This record gives sequence, C-alpha cells and structure tokens, in this order.
Amino acid sequence: MARESKKRGEPVEIRLYKFEGQWGPFKVKIPCGECALTEDVIEATIEHELKNAKVSFVAKEWLTYWWEPFFAGGGWHAPIVLVDGKIISQGDALNRGVLAEAVVREHVKRFDLEGTHFYGKSKCSHCNRAKTYMEQAGVDYQYHDVVENPGAMYEMLARVKPIIGEKTPVTTPQIWIDGEFIGGADDLGKRLGIENIEPDPRRGRGALSPQHHLSGKKKLALQAKYSG
Repeated sequence: MARESKKRGEPVEIRLYKFEGQWGPFKVKIPCGECALTEDVIEATIEHELKNAKVSFVAKEWLTYWWEPFFAGGGWHAPIVLVDGKIISQGDALNRGVLAEAVVREHVKRFDLEGTHFYGKSKCSHCNRAKTYMEQAGVDYQYHDVVENPGAMYEMLARVKPIIGEKTPVTTPQIWIDGEFIGGADDLGKRLGIENIEPDPRRGRGALSPQHHLSGKKKLALQAKYSG
C-alpha cells in the first residue's frame, strides 16, 4: 500500500505566484509573459493529465505575498509554482510533466482507486490479451493509455510501485477490479479463471474463444460479478 497522507480526502493544492502586485511603495508595472504561460500550462495540465485527480488551483500576486514562497523553500523568482506547499518550479515557464508527476504523487496518497481500471498502451500484446479476457468475462472497465496520457503513467507507477517494490520493473497492463489490485494479464486470467492464451498477432488481440474457454454458466457468473 502507498504511504498515506495526513491530508486524506483533501484536494492537492497547486499554487502559482505571478510577477504582479504591490509591497509598500513598490509596484509591479511590467507584465510577466512566463507567468501567463505558466498559468496556461497549469490549467491545461489540470484539464488533461490531471483530469482524474482532485486538485485546487490558486494564483497569487508574488510581490504582495512575497514571504509565502520564500519561507516555503526560498522561492523568490516568479513565476513560482508550489504543489502542496513545496516548490517545484521557479523563474521559468513550467514543465507540465513535472507538475503532473508532483500532483499525482500526492493524489494517490489521499485517494484510493475506486472502480475497475486498466492501465495499458496500444502497442502491447499482453494488453490486448487482457482486454479480451475482460470483454469475454463481461467486465466493464475504464481504460487509461499511459503513453497518450502521461498523467495516467504517473498514477500507474505511483500506485503499483509500493505494491511490487521500487526495484521491480512496471510493465503493462496493470489492472484493478472494484478497487482491488489484480496485476497483469496473467494475473487477470487466473483471477477470472481463464486459460492463459497467447495473443494472435494476425488479429491484434488475444485469440480467446468464449465458446472454447468459457462455459455459458461461468461467463454469466463473471458478468454478474464484475459488470457495472
């Protein structure tokens, strides 16, 4: 299990300090292009890579609140980005991959994975085999492409590593059913009681035949158990 956070159930906060504001007689008069770009990157990342994460986003004027990022870790050069109070970027336009990874690492500590999820990629014969198993068993699932969506990859790694160990390579697919970690295609086959059939490359998916490998009674039982 992943190390739990004391902030269980709370959204992960993303905070941006832009080169704006006023402190005493000092006032920022020149707009900061990198600050505007960073804000756009944050909003786009929340919409795409972090669409399945619970986050909150706050943008503040750096000069008006300069002491906050400074005492959070020496932040002094806007744009400054913090995730859960820790500085992940300052002085340059934000790298969205850095943001997504930092947020997901905190998110998985606060929220358990609910429902049935399939983390995979298109060029993966074992993923195709596992999809066939799921389809033939009538299991509804949410698919996450870890290549197309880096946020999904970060979540898969953050959730799997504490289970299998940091030094164990993470392969695809990685599957959860009803919030319970199952593992890869072979583990799924064992869980569903399906024979391990190697994929037929001519079909681009597992060559599993429900007539030959799943009895009607067993298929109905699996559908009743796992269908949403």
